[in-house]
Amino acid sequence: MAETTDVTGPAGASGPAQQHWIVAPGGPLRGTLTVPGDKSISHRAVMLAALADGVSTIDGFLEGEDTRATAAIFARMGVRIEAPAPSRRIVHGVGLDGLRAPDGPLDCGNAGTGMRLLAGLLAGQRFDSVLVGDASLSRRPMRRVTVPLAQMGARIDTAEGGLPPLRIHGGQRLQGRIHTLDVASAQVKSALLLAGLYAAGHTEVNEPHPTRDYTERMLAAFGVDIVFSPGHARLHGGQRLRATDVAVPADISSAAFFIVAASIVPGSELRLRQVGLNPRRTGLLRVLRQMGADIREEHPGEHGGEPVADLVVRHAPLRGIAVPEAVVPDMIDEFPALFVAAACADGPTTVRGAAELRVKESDRIAGMAAGLRTLGLRVDETPDGATIYPGVLHGGCVDSHGDHRIAMAFAVAAQRATGPVQIRDVANVATSFPGFDTLACAAGFDLRRM
Repeated sequence: MAETTDVTGPAGASGPAQQHWIVAPGGPLRGTLTVPGDKSISHRAVMLAALADGVSTIDGFLEGEDTRATAAIFARMGVRIEAPAPSRRIVHGVGLDGLRAPDGPLDCGNAGTGMRLLAGLLAGQRFDSVLVGDASLSRRPMRRVTVPLAQMGARIDTAEGGLPPLRIHGGQRLQGRIHTLDVASAQVKSALLLAGLYAAGHTEVNEPHPTRDYTERMLAAFGVDIVFSPGHARLHGGQRLRATDVAVPADISSAAFFIVAASIVPGSELRLRQVGLNPRRTGLLRVLRQMGADIREEHPGEHGGEPVADLVVRHAPLRGIAVPEAVVPDMIDEFPALFVAAACADGPTTVRGAAELRVKESDRIAGMAAGLRTLGLRVDETPDGATIYPGVLHGGCVDSHGDHRIAMAFAVAAQRATGPVQIRDVANVATSFPGFDTLACAAGFDLRRM
């Protein structure tokens, strides 16, 4: 393996200070990188540690705006949370029934995960609460959570169309039930399981396709008696949580941009350290390997019940494929990066069964399609996906629509463009990947703030 430079992104960085990037095509990407901690696990770790009896330490906590918003919400409800060092939190749990009524609305920022999981958790409290978010989150649908919670006895009012804010009425008697979901969603499943902690009897969730099982694994780590298997989870209400220490692995959704970048830029070789490889999160790796990517796993281990390994990625020619629909739920956050890989492949790539992308932080199908067209490619959209036809990527100006993953995806696309790419509205990158621009430049990107 070629000599590499060891680079760790600034854990406490607050993200890009400016609103736009200019990214110019560069040479091979090389280095050993550590991407930030997993956002999904960081959210859940704070929530369960707050509900536990005793003191929990969280290492590898993502210092992003979304996860900090979740921590701030629990502080508003009487949980003492210390931050003795970047990426570390010490949470003094208050027990299952120890949260206090907040003195006003609880701001989730841009965190859809935070809002949906909190809806389930707060549905079982004695007090009323209101969940609000930023402009982007306020456009995201919440009925997929509020409707099944209502079937358990929760009372949650929404704005017109089932949108935030969520006004949650406390003091309701929740009843466990069997939920058979129409749409596979780890956020919905997690909300129902958290509500199930406060419900009488058993709560069971059955999914049409298996989704990530972070909540199930972490509940078990905190001492909850929960039975789960791919696509199924069941627990009984009233269980106490025991404090435990959590080591958060590196986020594969953040690593995805460097995995694709190293795959498409000739001469590249990157090592990404101790990336979380939960089986329900590795869909992108399976798809890229099917396309011909050279991705090796080294130094496997385990962080807090989650499998991890170093990923060593070398440039390799990619070929277009039809992405299997069965793998879509296992890579739903990685599709912006995949669209860029598809743009650089030999032959078209077709995505189907990904309608969920229409209701993320933005309409990611439309946003990626529009940006790739601006750079000179043909993209045919469908209601649940797209076909990407590869070609020469030209320079140009693309709009991220305030979506952090679209912004980072086009920074990767610029590495194969014929000229600089301006990416507008990148401030929200700080929600999930603080310090992305610094880490990208260390790996070889030519990225400047505007």
